[in-house]
Amino acid sequence: MKPVLTLLLSGLAVVLASCNGRAAEDNRPGRPFTLAPAATFDEPWAVAFLPGSETVALVTERGGTLKLWRQGQEPLTVTGTPTVDYQGQGGLGDVALAPDFAKTGIVYLTWAEAGPRDTRGAVLGRAKLITGTAPRLEGLSVIWRQAPKVTGAGHYSHRIAFSPDGQFLFLSSGDRQKMTPAQDLSNNLGKVLRLLPDGSAAPGNPFAEKGGVSAQIWSYGHRNLLGLHFDSAGRLWDIEHGPRGGDELNRVQPGRNYGWPLVSDGDHYDGRAIPRHATRPDLAAPAISWNPVIGPSDFIFHSGRAFPGWKDQAIIAGLVSGGLVRVAIDGEQAREVERIDFGQRLRDIAEAPDGSVWVLEDGGSGRLLKLEPNSDAARP
Repeated sequence: MKPVLTLLLSGLAVVLASCNGRAAEDNRPGRPFTLAPAATFDEPWAVAFLPGSETVALVTERGGTLKLWRQGQEPLTVTGTPTVDYQGQGGLGDVALAPDFAKTGIVYLTWAEAGPRDTRGAVLGRAKLITGTAPRLEGLSVIWRQAPKVTGAGHYSHRIAFSPDGQFLFLSSGDRQKMTPAQDLSNNLGKVLRLLPDGSAAPGNPFAEKGGVSAQIWSYGHRNLLGLHFDSAGRLWDIEHGPRGGDELNRVQPGRNYGWPLVSDGDHYDGRAIPRHATRPDLAAPAISWNPVIGPSDFIFHSGRAFPGWKDQAIIAGLVSGGLVRVAIDGEQAREVERIDFGQRLRDIAEAPDGSVWVLEDGGSGRLLKLEPNSDAARP
């Protein structure tokens, strides 16, 4: 029995060491916060916090599950979700609340949808969220689709951002790894789109006279846009993946061409050079770019309530960087201020209604973590 007991105790020691190691990573010195784990999800992709005094959030899992989480409780599965095309980078994507969610309960979801002949594309849907002990979506309907559907399973983008006045829904639509559609105004791939909340093209868009999906386009020449947010001044920004180098933070303006694949601050994966942004001053250049890449997943403009030194800065969650990248905005330009290492790919970042900052880890056991400020939180 003694060897068996020794083996059991040894295994327990390994488990405890592993747990303590992760806790040590969560509370490493020199950071302006400690990390408070709240829940664990299977390949989480996006988080959206509900209004109210309770801390409640919706979390999408890429395999197709939507979870409703209340602080201090286990996440509940929301029924009534769509069938998703779960492969490559595809699956269940973004989740956002309607501007009038407190009154209507309407939520928006994006996901990858299968099409004919091995094609697929992103779609946007909306439904009413019914909360409680058995949460569900009611009346889910698709209100927008990427056009055309194409082969492959990458670069869906499909991030949602409502304008500050709540009148318009902005949506990122990736180039689907096809590159050239980003320069073609007859499709909605590689674009930022400006829609009405019902998914139709908003009036007054730059290419409205062309009709069809062209009427949806706000800006074009984009690659894979995984973050889309308004700053405190009401200006729209996106963050997107470059190829081998050339990740970008862009101020998104109507009718502008952001250059992909004509220019980039990175090169093709096979080593072929791409002309740099500086060679084409007629095209919109990024406010800041990264080479090597940071692999951004999303970002926020922080209100400064939790971290006063971060007020109005872009706080970028990174996949390749494995942490946060803090960027200050200087008019139309931006500069990197700090990198904060997590030693872990981060899939999303969000600010809750109380001003607290939360991140989602990437992967099969991705944790939802709250950033608890410490005495260094006010440093600029």
